[in-house]
Amino acid sequence: MKLNDINHLAYCTNIHPAESWAETWEALKIHTLAVRDKVLQTTQKESFLIEPFAIGLRLSAQAAKELLKENHLEEFQQWLKDENCYVFTINGFPYGKFHDTSVKENVYLPDWTSLQRLDYTCQLFDIIAQLCPKDCGGSVSSLPGSFKEFEADETEMFHLLYQCAQHISQLAKQTGKDLHLGLEPEPLGHFENTEETLEFFARFLAWAPDPELIYQHIGINYDSCHFALEFENAKESLAALAEAGLRISKIHLSNALTIDLQHPEALQLLKQFEEPTYLHQVITKDKAGTITRYRDLPEFFQTIEMIPQLIESLTETRVHFHIPLYANPLSPMGSTRSHVEDIFEILAILPEACRHLEMETYTWGVLPDNMQRNIEDQLAEEYHWTLAQIKDRREEEEDAY
Repeated sequence: MKLNDINHLAYCTNIHPAESWAETWEALKIHTLAVRDKVLQTTQKESFLIEPFAIGLRLSAQAAKELLKENHLEEFQQWLKDENCYVFTINGFPYGKFHDTSVKENVYLPDWTSLQRLDYTCQLFDIIAQLCPKDCGGSVSSLPGSFKEFEADETEMFHLLYQCAQHISQLAKQTGKDLHLGLEPEPLGHFENTEETLEFFARFLAWAPDPELIYQHIGINYDSCHFALEFENAKESLAALAEAGLRISKIHLSNALTIDLQHPEALQLLKQFEEPTYLHQVITKDKAGTITRYRDLPEFFQTIEMIPQLIESLTETRVHFHIPLYANPLSPMGSTRSHVEDIFEILAILPEACRHLEMETYTWGVLPDNMQRNIEDQLAEEYHWTLAQIKDRREEEEDAY
């Protein structure tokens, strides 16, 4: 949906299990239209330029290939028109199956040293170039090059990312649309925080035959959950990235779980979030300000069992487990919601800082039972919370003048 003449908001459909194009389209028909109707029925339309309804599309490699065959893309474009919907962004991080199986570090495969990743991402741009309206352009988000444990060859990444930038540039010239790829820093990714992101792009730009191609078509997909996990300050981080001339391609609005391990029931409560599908990296800060990273919840629990006195030294513990934007967990649990709220403050002052916003609570299916809700109701409430936050910041900014 259009929030104003600059910003667009959608939820990411990676929340709906689907691998083929037929399954993806069916999920859009069943779930996305239901969410649209709930949001439009209960939102004060005069506050935002809501219609048409935006879709943050997730396409697997299989679905992307199938959508580009025969006349599927033309049929989908007509459906979007008939349903008063549009697509401005695609999540191209998970290449294959993303639900109901152990994804873990495999979500990084194939990485940006593989031609499979290049071909898949170029296909996504072939699609978004046709789907996105000219006035908002199109974005695709992808992984931060690779996973640290893979020790991937960075020069190989540069070669393939540059080829992708060339493909994007060609499509942009053909269509007259602003098209861009967002690499998504994530805990234990090849680059995961502001410092590592700046260093990666500095090396990439120094290597690139034409750095302007990178500045224009490859930037950062800023996931608020991921940067909050790294104990980053949103205002400082976004300012540093902007100062380096790097593009914020898209912002993922999402929260991480926090927990106060000094509470006697904390560890037992945290164990509710241990599940076999996704990596749930844990990042802690101790009284000396030292940050320690753990690959996943099982590794964190093993460390605590071996060194139980470690808990006494920890001041903050954050877990890579996306929880709903509106959620306000009871003590000793909490969320990194203040990071998202800081982003809204920035956008109220500088809406052009990032045009594309996407809500991305993809862990709905693996949340503890007491946090489960009907999926359409959950998504509608995330919309209501997000729109209320944006409206409040806008009014505060207007009152200041």
